[in-house]
Amino acid sequence: MIRLHLALALAVVTGPAFAQGAPLPADVTTNAAIRAALEHIRSDNAWTVDQQVSICEIPAPPFKEERRAAEMKRRFEALGLRVTVDSIGNVIAERPGSGGGPVVVLAAHLDTVFPEETDVRVRRQGTLLSGPGIGDDCRGLAVLLAVAKAMNAASVRTQGTIFFVANVGEEGPGNLRGVKHLFAKPPARIDYFISVDGTGLGLTDAAVGSNRYRVSFRGPGGHSYGAFGMPSPIHALGRAIAKISEIQVPRTPKTTFNVGIIEGGTSVNTISPLGAMEVDLRSESPEELAKVDAQFRRAVDAALAEENARWPSSRVKVTVDVESMGVRPAAAPPDTQRIIRTAKAAARALGFDAPGGASSTDANWPMSLGIQAITLDGGGEGRGAHSVTESYDDGDKGWLGPQWSLLVVSMLAGVR
Repeated sequence: MIRLHLALALAVVTGPAFAQGAPLPADVTTNAAIRAALEHIRSDNAWTVDQQVSICEIPAPPFKEERRAAEMKRRFEALGLRVTVDSIGNVIAERPGSGGGPVVVLAAHLDTVFPEETDVRVRRQGTLLSGPGIGDDCRGLAVLLAVAKAMNAASVRTQGTIFFVANVGEEGPGNLRGVKHLFAKPPARIDYFISVDGTGLGLTDAAVGSNRYRVSFRGPGGHSYGAFGMPSPIHALGRAIAKISEIQVPRTPKTTFNVGIIEGGTSVNTISPLGAMEVDLRSESPEELAKVDAQFRRAVDAALAEENARWPSSRVKVTVDVESMGVRPAAAPPDTQRIIRTAKAAARALGFDAPGGASSTDANWPMSLGIQAITLDGGGEGRGAHSVTESYDDGDKGWLGPQWSLLVVSMLAGVR
């Protein structure tokens, strides 16, 4: 059945509709090693799930991924791969090709959103796993190991070199620092980048951009009664939030804004010296992201001016500082790109469709550099990402996720 699906899928994508791109390698349809590797992933599925659980029980909060990184290094080495850890903490495992083929990166991120003291024990109930980070992105890390193991077990040979990368810093505070460093100082010229992130069988082929800010209104503060008549940082913050809430954005391309955290104040009878908020702006379109960013900045400036103008007799003023917390570029590559056509063809070969969509992942960065990049889901079904009640259900076909990654990587790297 796998062979028939492969032949049909590749016949479709190498037809006239895709004449703008290079043809996909048809020899994969009859490659015995690829068929053996796919079967190895299916039959070895319990091992993959065990990897997912044991990795997840190693804490990896933002900027503290070292323990999990060390364990991924050990496991890559146990699979016979050549492994290095770069200066920022990315674990890079190399599977050399025979030469002459493109360089492909298959990556998953080490970090989670949870603080160091979080209980990361995983609970099992049949195929259902529950624990912080079990899907995002312990599933991705397990997929990397499963693909590497299956390729070795089946003696899959590729022309291009494949790098398996367990990278740091994907989640919010990390600001894509791992993948940014990878492309600033790559182990080799990278032709294709695939991130495995999340659960299900979805394809991310466009990047949702985001700008994140911390906005701090500051003043001297004082007693709520004795110092009454001076501008208040918290009142200025309130004005800014009200104005941000009135911003108009398009539905298509989807564009959003959110004030996620507010802080300030010392007591009910104190004019606070601080009123601060953290703001998230997102869009599928670089142009719309720039527009909502400009509206946000006008809202902050207007709130500051209005609060200071409210108290003309005051000898003190409120000031504001807008600090960037992170930038993820938006991108919408054409669906004629080889990497996108390959991912869709591989999905059809395995019996499902992957129409594509936009999200915010490690692939944002290479997309913004003009490098062909996508993000693949890791299979199964996940719920409650970024919560301590996060769960992953492997179901009866969780192995389809690792199979998909293996097939895409092999096709791009050039199967011999």
